[in-house]
Amino acid sequence: MASAPELTSRSRRLWARFDGPGRLAGVDLARGLAVVGMLAAHLLDIDDFVPRDPSSWLDVVNGRSSILFAVLAGLSISLVTGGTRPVEGGRRARVSARLALRGGLLWAIGILLVLTGVPVYVILPAYALLFALSLPFVGMRARGLFLTAGALALVMPWIQPLLDAAPIWAGRGGDELASALGWHYPFTVWIAFLLAGMGLGRLDLRLLPEQALIVLAGSALTLAGYGLSLTTSPLVARDAYLSTVLTAEPHSAGLGEVIGSGGFAIMVIGLCLLLCRTPLRWLAVPLRAVGSMPLTAYVLQLLVWAVVALTVLGDTSDLWGIRALDLFGPLTLGLIVGCTVWVLTVGRGPLETAIDAVVRIVVGRDAGTPRER
Repeated sequence: MASAPELTSRSRRLWARFDGPGRLAGVDLARGLAVVGMLAAHLLDIDDFVPRDPSSWLDVVNGRSSILFAVLAGLSISLVTGGTRPVEGGRRARVSARLALRGGLLWAIGILLVLTGVPVYVILPAYALLFALSLPFVGMRARGLFLTAGALALVMPWIQPLLDAAPIWAGRGGDELASALGWHYPFTVWIAFLLAGMGLGRLDLRLLPEQALIVLAGSALTLAGYGLSLTTSPLVARDAYLSTVLTAEPHSAGLGEVIGSGGFAIMVIGLCLLLCRTPLRWLAVPLRAVGSMPLTAYVLQLLVWAVVALTVLGDTSDLWGIRALDLFGPLTLGLIVGCTVWVLTVGRGPLETAIDAVVRIVVGRDAGTPRER
């Protein structure tokens, strides 16, 4: 049995890892918001957004939470590949191998979640493909990443409707292929979100001017994207193709959504970084704890959903039935409390630890490369 001094020492080490100078509290907070936002989008029946109706404002989680998740994935990739100074040479090859294997493991976990039959579009297969697609860009600096992300954001929404209409999706095995690729989050468009996040991760995110600039840039993109959709809606109402391309509807991959919701994600990250410069960072500890183990939290909420639905309803695919059980409140509270207790008593999330252990065994660990955060 551990003595009191040993327990105190361990608690200090765990807290230092969670809140020390090597960790960006604002990034953890943004991840926590993304996880809870996806939970709300899955489990709550939310009305369409109406500016004058506060009860509809929760619609902000639809589509935007998953995009925030993708931007944060890119940011995390940059943090573990050198931050402001991208890794080079042999270290880059080792880090790339680690990212590729990590993506493969995420894909396998995602497919297992799809097989539970829970009626959500599981993001992990798309997430895994984005990890693989990030590899050619690992050596790029912020400017190149932002320019590439911007070019893709402007071009791909015009091409995506043609890809969505491809006969392969309507043919035999089309649904299975779409699930395997995470096509509801099409990597052809979502790579722009990932690269934008990688660009953020190449900035010095601890500097106040950088944080303020991120908020301003994200706000400008948000206004531009949603403004584009609003101003063009009367012009494209009779053109099915243009209405698909220019829309800002959630999960549409339209130009308005890519720019507007992508900008919204960037703005949220900047605001979280600024917030965690203040004493409010202590009030945010529970959400930061969720964000410190986002994979564990995301997988656990879907597994709990599947078990409850199977036990109570006898069917994991009954979306309206599970929403009628009002599972959002208890599940969110349980995740927040559970993640907070885990962080303070154990440390890193169990799935994050397991994946890192597998990657370390297979690929090894470069002493100069940070752990995945």
